[in-house]
Amino acid sequence: MTNSQNTRFMPPEWAPHTSTFMGFPGDAYPSSGVSRDDVQRAWAAVANAIVDHEPVNMLVNRADMATAKRLLSSAVQCHSCALDDAWLRDSGPTFVQDNGQTLGIDWVFNGWGDHTAFDWHTDAAVARAVCEIAEVPFETSPLVNEGGGIHVDGQGRILLTDTVQLDPGRNPNWSREQVSAEIHRALGTEQAIWLPKGLYRDYQDHGTRGHVDIVACFVPDGRVVLHRQMDNAHPDFALYGTVRSLLEDQGLNVIDIAAPQTLKDNRDWVDYSYINHYVCNDAVIVPTFGDRQDPVVQEQLAELYPKRAICGVDGRVLFAMGGGVHCITQQQPAL
Repeated sequence: MTNSQNTRFMPPEWAPHTSTFMGFPGDAYPSSGVSRDDVQRAWAAVANAIVDHEPVNMLVNRADMATAKRLLSSAVQCHSCALDDAWLRDSGPTFVQDNGQTLGIDWVFNGWGDHTAFDWHTDAAVARAVCEIAEVPFETSPLVNEGGGIHVDGQGRILLTDTVQLDPGRNPNWSREQVSAEIHRALGTEQAIWLPKGLYRDYQDHGTRGHVDIVACFVPDGRVVLHRQMDNAHPDFALYGTVRSLLEDQGLNVIDIAAPQTLKDNRDWVDYSYINHYVCNDAVIVPTFGDRQDPVVQEQLAELYPKRAICGVDGRVLFAMGGGVHCITQQQPAL
């Protein structure tokens, strides 16, 4: 079924939003090297940057409500909701539009293929809770999937990753064709572009096994921005050439976004990536790393989003936890 026949449509991230949904973290991971206070302040900094441009709905465990209200702008709307974790891009719904209404797609969430040491069963119900707060209906999909594992251009194309949607821990009995068909049915897309894998760090503790939203994403002019690791000692150096060739073979024009010059943190090779930014109404919230590359990339993004403010938010604590700005946000598109 093509988009001309299918009324279903997932707006691209740069389309107008009604609001942004986020979840407030309860604690830091023991292996992250950061504190609970660091983590909560990092999440709050992102929310406080976004709420200057559009409404923010923050899901908060009851035990963390007082802390959340202390750290968050009074403009952020807090909702009491049970959470295991705070990666709302993944546990929350993917919003689409169909026949003049907004609809939430409730993918099966199983903790990134049960890839962490922590329970995820409460988070498996978060998508429905978000839809209730947003006052929109939801539709369940049998596919194990997360919002960070997809990216659309609004013109029928979607980016996926072999090691995510075809992960044996997620969808062991699905073929590429079956996954593509379900994605297209749920989101109204037409062309699936499959990356072979994600960044090196994403396969370690608390990783997603290859989410695309840290590797590549579409921009409004139809091109794709691509993470480029410049240092040939880094494990991600070789991935750039493979993915660039694949995207160009699909007829896409590619813009390189060089990785920060920082190569390691206290644990291992970093996966610091500017690709993991969030486009909201009138602004782009981009992670910074105290790195010489920060202002260079912000200038690049300003050219790609000339009518939006470019707002840098320190992303190092987020990445120490295993994600970035995009991973903790989920847009509700406006009709």
